Amino acid sequence: MKVHDLVPAPGSHRSKRRVARGTAGKGGKTAGRGTKGQKARGQVRLGFEGGQLPLTQRIPKLRGFANPFRIEYNVVNLNVLEALEALEVTPESLKASGIVHHKGFVKVLGDGELTRKVNVSAHAFSRSAVAAIEAAGGTTTVVAKPFGDRRPPAQGNALANR
Repeated sequence: MKVHDLVPAPGSHRSKRRVARGTAGKGGKTAGRGTKGQKARGQVRLGFEGGQLPLTQRIPKLRGFANPFRIEYNVVNLNVLEALEALEVTPESLKASGIVHHKGFVKVLGDGELTRKVNVSAHAFSRSAVAAIEAAGGTTTVVAKPFGDRRPPAQGNALANR
């Protein structure tokens, strides 16, 4: 068998319909485009709305949603606390040593190992970090955020209040 001997299975391949080849053939005269009008005469660009501002331009681009209650944390792992060699670790001491940025809050994560007793104060802790610090004999203290809870009060279910 050679390449020129290959043919599709009978009935699997149908030839393309050749429209606008006279009234005798299928698709003659208007060639499936209806009568008159813009779409009968030439190609209309995809998304063209007749000069009206298209939907793609009416919808805002890359706007999205910014959560006003989002809290950005500076992340500190246990291996960083191990390298510090300090018995007391606070957000202020981390800022002074240049480990965290001067803005934002500090969250301690449990990546790495802690082999000595360290008393850590931070704005948030992961569960694995708390377990590792307490297993090494240290303590964890959650520092209160200056603004408290910024979320709006919960609204009751509208259907339940009827």
